[in-house]
Amino acid sequence: MSNHFTGLNLGPPLGDQRLDLCDLYAFQAPADRARTVIILNANPSADALHPDAIYRLNIDNDGDCLTDIAFSYVFSKPQNGKQTINVFLAKGEESRLVEAAGKKIIADAEVSFGAKPNIVKSGAYTFFAGSRSDAFFFDFDGIKNLFDIRGKRNFTEPHLGAKSPWTGVDSNTEANVFSTVIELPTSELAPKPEMHIWGRCSVRKDGKLLRVDRAGHPSVSSFFNTDDTKLEYNASEPVDDRKRWLDQFVHLTGHTGNYTREEAIAAIDTERTLPDVLSFNPSKPAKYPNGRVFTDDVIDYRLAFLTKDECPPSGLKPHTDILKEFPYIGTPHPKKS
Repeated sequence: MSNHFTGLNLGPPLGDQRLDLCDLYAFQAPADRARTVIILNANPSADALHPDAIYRLNIDNDGDCLTDIAFSYVFSKPQNGKQTINVFLAKGEESRLVEAAGKKIIADAEVSFGAKPNIVKSGAYTFFAGSRSDAFFFDFDGIKNLFDIRGKRNFTEPHLGAKSPWTGVDSNTEANVFSTVIELPTSELAPKPEMHIWGRCSVRKDGKLLRVDRAGHPSVSSFFNTDDTKLEYNASEPVDDRKRWLDQFVHLTGHTGNYTREEAIAAIDTERTLPDVLSFNPSKPAKYPNGRVFTDDVIDYRLAFLTKDECPPSGLKPHTDILKEFPYIGTPHPKKS
């Protein structure tokens, strides 16, 4: 499921799961509150990532929605079941280049595809890349019941009535995902006092880098996009989000929650849905929408927003296999034969 359920039936970028960004997390390191952890998940098949792609964490620390710090992840071509990664750090104007610019802070680190994580330390940075247990929890069949999607490709008015849409079944209990996890001193990110984070996946085609996916708010891209807008949305930048996408978001919430235009704009502004970035003030506890932790029920949150608090909660519980120590996200589930 692209981005777990992008539009329910929309496929991964360019039909390639390796290019599919899933979830973005940001929180204080449990053992040292002066350090920040940022996790970007991709490829719901949890296999190797694309060797012609650049996976990037963009960080805006001054509120202008332009990248000030960028961590770029570049993977080798998989060989004999192995893959390596290089990590680049760029700051200032250099961080806005489309290529993987800046200083190489981690060189040819081995990616982990088994249960034991290969944890790499380089100066103040701790890093991991590889397969892990997916912490995202949701009732996929319940979402389909809620929106009565049977072969349709976009979300419509929710079916809210006496009967709950929820099945009580977590569709992701045995799912894995490919994770990149970086931990570093919060002071290096220089939030003032907040930072805005978004993931980006670009892939080289015909000598050019194409921006094919992005990740910010959990589930926003999944619910607010259509067949016709998905490619453009994935290629767009946060600095342009409000001007380009506000009307589409207002239109959708008019259907899902019977919002008036004025109510929809007020709700979007209050939540700061646009720009589509994950905001995090590390001086406050991490809990979405301030950063994101594994226990956040982001689907209940999003559906309450879309339906103006009319949708009942799903009743699902967070996964219990998260770790207290780095890389925090759980050991991958055994592959089914």
